[in-house]
Amino acid sequence: MAEQRQTITRLNNGLAVISAEIPHAASVSIGIWVAVGSRHESAVQNGAAHFIEHMLFKGTRNRDARQIVGDVEGLGGYLNAYTSEDHTCYYARARADKWRTLLDVLWDMFDGSTFPAGELRREREVIKEERAMYLDDPHYFGQEILGLAQWPDHPLGRPIEGTEESLDGLQRRGLMKFKADNYHANNTFIVAAGNLSHAQLVREARSRTQSFCPGELPPFLAAPGPEKTPRIAVRRKDIDQTQIALAIRTCGREDKRRSAVRLLNALMAENMSSRLYQVLRERHGLAYSVNSSPSSFADTGDITITAGVDSDRFHRVLELLQRELKKFRSRAPTQSEVKQARDYVLGQFDIYLESNENYMTWLGESVIGSGEVTEPRAVKRRLSRVTPEEIHAAAKDFLQPGNFTLAVVTPRAGEKKLERFLAL
Repeated sequence: MAEQRQTITRLNNGLAVISAEIPHAASVSIGIWVAVGSRHESAVQNGAAHFIEHMLFKGTRNRDARQIVGDVEGLGGYLNAYTSEDHTCYYARARADKWRTLLDVLWDMFDGSTFPAGELRREREVIKEERAMYLDDPHYFGQEILGLAQWPDHPLGRPIEGTEESLDGLQRRGLMKFKADNYHANNTFIVAAGNLSHAQLVREARSRTQSFCPGELPPFLAAPGPEKTPRIAVRRKDIDQTQIALAIRTCGREDKRRSAVRLLNALMAENMSSRLYQVLRERHGLAYSVNSSPSSFADTGDITITAGVDSDRFHRVLELLQRELKKFRSRAPTQSEVKQARDYVLGQFDIYLESNENYMTWLGESVIGSGEVTEPRAVKRRLSRVTPEEIHAAAKDFLQPGNFTLAVVTPRAGEKKLERFLAL
């Protein structure tokens, strides 16, 4: 993949404008990012960041809800948003010559939303339906149980969309105050990728954001340290399979071990060549799908392994999982294993960045995570330097019982004494 021209410009008010110029692209993706998410909420505010994300589509001083989407979709483009634990992103994509309209609509939403009271009442119910839809999915339900067990009484463990109780407590005045307190120029980023000029993007951004002021960066509660023993949560649900989700605490974004953790995840269960997939599906036929995925925040991270299995063979799956994790901790992977995992991760990275929407997303996540734009070649260089011994060292550091949280959603009653499967 050819390197794109990436540029960052900080305006006088602190707002950053970042772009990757891709001259051959037919389209442009633009996002407005703010470094505020669910981990910046108190317990009574749970769901506020996500609720605000929804409300920014519901009307501004210049457009009603229908006009917001119509002004983008009428160009053949699309408009969307999402909320995570540590940021919120509003983004759109359309033909390259329409990028100014995308920026105009996005900034109008971001800075000019009016939070109409009637829309707010309706959207609260929409979010409740969104949450009900998620909880009907056994995989998502397992992820929620996992978060609550992994991060008890902590914002990282609460559902991003809030709960029925917290949503009922979020009123217009409180939501607008949360936005005013946390949406500031110095934690906001305008990010674009595609066929546009960075200089022109900066001019357009400056003209729209001159009155947007800096403010205090939102604080967040630090992640607690690991426990001495594993955390286990079991919930009974009338489903056909037992759903397993095992989280392994790792490290934060700036930790030097993060590249080793990334390759450790690939070796575990990221693809069909990975060890756990080969053992659980190909060798023993115990699961249709086995996956692992990494996540990272400023101060912590994890690898989460998930599988749906026959309830009668659930304990056998845990035994094999325990055995394979012991192998990761007891000896380094081979050079050929590491090469295959590295080539997979690097290849997937290049494929991901072929989409300018993905490129925009990667730029936004990168600058929110580190405060600066990271070149793709720097990421690939770090991954290329990881040795089998470094992966082994990371496995020994993190594959410890105190770093484990196991969530089980099962149709069977009385699942107990699962700690023995996590005693490596």
